[in-house]
Amino acid sequence: MIKCNTMPEVRNEIDRIDRELVKLLAERQGYIEQAGAIKGERSAVRDDARIEEVVQKVLAEADRAGLSRAIAEPIWRLLIEKSIEHEFSVFDGKKKSAANG
Repeated sequence: MIKCNTMPEVRNEIDRIDRELVKLLAERQGYIEQAGAIKGERSAVRDDARIEEVVQKVLAEADRAGLSRAIAEPIWRLLIEKSIEHEFSVFDGKKKSAANG
C-alpha cells in the first residue's frame, strides 16, 4: 500500500484495486461456471458444509491480511450466495441444452 496525500490519489488507488478485484471475480466466476457444468445433480449446487469451509478460510486469510472480519464475512457470504445463483443458472442451462440437443 502506498501513502496517499490527497483524495484524488486515494481514489486512484481504490479504482486500481477495484479493476483488479473485477478481474479476480471474473476468474472466480469461470470456476463457478465449470462447477455448474460438472455437477450431476441440481441438489449438489448448494453445499452448506462447503460454504462454511470457504467462509472460515476467508476469515483466517482476513486475519492474516489485516482485513476486518466485519467486512470480510458479509462480503463473502453475499459473494457465495450470488455465485450459487449463477451456478444454478449454468446448471439449469446445461440441462436445457441436453434436452434440446
